[in-house]
Amino acid sequence: MSLNSVNTNVNASIALASLEMTSTQLAGVQKQISTGYRVADATDDGAAFAVAQRVRSDVNALTSANQQLGNVQGLLSVTTSSLTDVSNTMSSARDVLVKLADSNTQGTQRTQYIQQYQSLVTQIKTYFQDAAYNGKSLVGDMTGSAGTFGGVGVVRNEVGATYGISTFSGSAFMASISFTSTQLSAATTVGGLISATTTSGAFINKVNQLGTELNSYGAATNYVTNQITYNNDKMNALNNGLGALVDADLAKESAQLQALQIRQQLGTQALSIANQSPQSLLSLFK
Repeated sequence: MSLNSVNTNVNASIALASLEMTSTQLAGVQKQISTGYRVADATDDGAAFAVAQRVRSDVNALTSANQQLGNVQGLLSVTTSSLTDVSNTMSSARDVLVKLADSNTQGTQRTQYIQQYQSLVTQIKTYFQDAAYNGKSLVGDMTGSAGTFGGVGVVRNEVGATYGISTFSGSAFMASISFTSTQLSAATTVGGLISATTTSGAFINKVNQLGTELNSYGAATNYVTNQITYNNDKMNALNNGLGALVDADLAKESAQLQALQIRQQLGTQALSIANQSPQSLLSLFK
């Protein structure tokens, strides 16, 4: 093919092809710089983008799981606080029962201690009734409770696995410590109610049960806290892996951008020069 042709400008064709290639590369680099991603969509790298979308979905699901765990964390905190107050009040009530178990406590003094014990029991009932968080209660199940009574199966991870938290029956507890004035009037009867060595030692049995439940809810609180920490660590690891997969190396791309911009300018000049070549043929006809 003749290089001196007005029909086909080979140099211009080469310069144009090179300029178009540079422009395409420049567009790709500009996309990475503007988005911050090496793989911003499926057109960049379909396989990598599919993996990235799955990882993003896992991170979002773990975030939701931690939100639910945080919610139940509040419920467990309220429950533990309530049972701790009940435990403290039970200690005071036991002191009163010990006084009532003394046969020397008689008359007006005995009546006052009976009223004091029953007042403490009423206070315990209030703690059960008010042990609610966001309309949910793990203790109570009695008239006047502030929240809906029931166990919890909270989602703990991104695949929907759950962790179950059981309830503590406040009504059953109250039934076992709500002694009548008649029961409290006789010292020997009171001694049987608080004794840990007899089957009728209802009060001590409830003290022991309360300790067991506090241990159970304390362990549940630790489990939830540790699960939240684990989920956060896992999200950090997933995000690090995601970054290695799809994030752009901005320092490298910045340098590449400058190089391509210079190539684009040179390509434009080369195309301009190539387009001027046919003009030199006119001098042959002068």
